[in-house]
Amino acid sequence: MLDSPAGPSPLIRLHAEDNVAIARLALDPMTTPLPGGTILKDRVPRGHKMALEGIAEGRPVVKYGQVIGFASRAIGPGEHVHTHNLAMADLDLFHEFCVDAREPDYVPEAGRATFLGYRRPDGRVGTRNYLAIVSSVNCSATVSKAIAAHFSPATGRLDAFENVDGIVPITHGGGCAVNMQGEGYLYLTRVLSGYATHPNVGAVLMIGLGCETNQIPALLARHGLSEGPNFRTMTIQAMGGTRATIEAGIEAVRQMLPALDAARRTPQSAAHITLALECGGSDGYSGISANPALGYASDLLVRHGGTAVLAETPEIYGAEHLLTRRAATPAVAQKLLDRIDWWRDYAARGKAELNNNPSHGNKAGGLTTILEKSLGAVAKGGASRLNAVYEYAEPITETGFVFMDTPGYDPVAVTGQVAGGCNMICFTTGRGSVSGFKPAPSLKLATNTPMYEHMKDDMDLDCGPVVTGEETIEEAGRRIFAAILAAASGEPTKSEMFDYGDNEFVPWQVGAVM
Repeated sequence: MLDSPAGPSPLIRLHAEDNVAIARLALDPMTTPLPGGTILKDRVPRGHKMALEGIAEGRPVVKYGQVIGFASRAIGPGEHVHTHNLAMADLDLFHEFCVDAREPDYVPEAGRATFLGYRRPDGRVGTRNYLAIVSSVNCSATVSKAIAAHFSPATGRLDAFENVDGIVPITHGGGCAVNMQGEGYLYLTRVLSGYATHPNVGAVLMIGLGCETNQIPALLARHGLSEGPNFRTMTIQAMGGTRATIEAGIEAVRQMLPALDAARRTPQSAAHITLALECGGSDGYSGISANPALGYASDLLVRHGGTAVLAETPEIYGAEHLLTRRAATPAVAQKLLDRIDWWRDYAARGKAELNNNPSHGNKAGGLTTILEKSLGAVAKGGASRLNAVYEYAEPITETGFVFMDTPGYDPVAVTGQVAGGCNMICFTTGRGSVSGFKPAPSLKLATNTPMYEHMKDDMDLDCGPVVTGEETIEEAGRRIFAAILAAASGEPTKSEMFDYGDNEFVPWQVGAVM
C-alpha cells in the first residue's frame, strides 16, 4: 500500500511487481507530497493510476502483478497513466489448468450460517415469495403488466397477503420471428422456464398471444414443466381478447394468492443461497475494495456450502488464465476457454472487438483497458476452486464457485444468472448503478465512500473504508456476508425500497430476428 508510519500513503500499490499505483485521493503536484522522493508530474484524479517508474514506449504497464496494457509513448515517473499514454496490444496468455484448485475448507454442517427462507416442495429455498406473470411473447406484455398493476402496492389488494412479496410481470421484447433451432430461442426458453421455476417464485401465470413462435405447450414440454394449481397458462386469442384475458388473469391470481401466502420463512442453511456476483459502473477502486471484499464474502459462502456465480465473459477476457488455474478439472478449464473463443467469433461477426470496453464511465473512474477492468472484475470470484462453467441461463446444479457465460451488459447478465437459479445478487459499483432484479434481491456495494455518501439512498454497503485503510478486505467481506444473510432473510435492499426490478428482465437476444 506504500503506507508509512506517518499514515496512509496517497498511493495504493497492489503488487510488488507493479509499475503503477492508484491514487487514494485526488493528487495535485502543488499540494500532494509523495513517499520515496517521487515527484508528481500531473494532476491525478482519485482512482486513477500514476507511474512509479519510467516506462519506455511499448513496454508493459503492470497492475495487480499482471499486464494491463502497454505504454503508447514514454511515461516518466510521477506521470498520470491513462488513455493518453496506455493502450491495448495482443497479449499471449499462458493458460495453466487446475494448478491452484483446492478443496474448500468447508464449515461443518452443524456450524453453518443460517437465514430465514421459503422452502419449496422440490427442496430449493427462496429468499422472496413472488407470484410471477410470465409473458411468452412481447405481444402479451401489455396484458401481463395490466394484471400485475391491478395488484400494485398502491391498490392495497395484497395487504391481506403479508407473506407475498408482490406480483412481478416478466415481460420482454421477443418470442416470435426467431429460428426455433437457434441459440436465441434456446436462451429465451431457458430464461422463461428458469424464472417460472425460480425458488423465489411460488406461483406462476404464463400468458401468450396464441399465434407466436414461442408456443407455451412446446416451451413447457421442452423444459419438463407442467400446469397445476400454482402454475397456470392462457393466451389472449383463446380467451377472447385483451379485456377478457386481463379479467381472467386477475381471477387466476386471486385463486393462487391464498396458497402462496401460506408459505412461511423458516431457518435454512446458507448452503441454499446461490449468489450472483455482478459489477457495473466500475471505477479504479473496484478491483481494490468492493470486488475483492465480495470475493472474500463469496469464499465464505462457498465454505458454508453455498454457491457463488461469476459471469460477464467479456469482462473476464484477459484474466481467464487466473480462472483456468483454479478449475476443478481440465474439462472445466477448457469449457471456459471455448466460451472465450465463441466470444471472439461472435464479436468478429458483429464487426466488434472484445476490447470495446471499458465504457465512458469506467474510464472517467480510472479504468483504461479491458485487461485492467477484467483483472479487477475477476476478484469478485475470490479464490475458491472453479467447479463448473455454464452456458447462458442454464440451471445451476453444482455448488461452490461456478461461472456462467453472459454478456457484460448488466441487465442481460443478471437475467441469465437469476434464470439459472440465483436467489441473491451482490452488485459492486464505483459510479453508482441503481437497478434491481426481481424476483432476486440485489445488494449494491459502493467501491468508494464519496459515491456512497452522494448516492446513499441507492447503496447498501460502503466498501470505501478499504481504500482509506480503515478496514481490511477480510473485514469488509465479513460485513458483506452478514448483509447477504440479512437480505436473504427478508431485510429489504435499497433497490427493493424503490421498487426496481420490473424493467430489468432482459433476455440475451442472439441470432437473426426475421
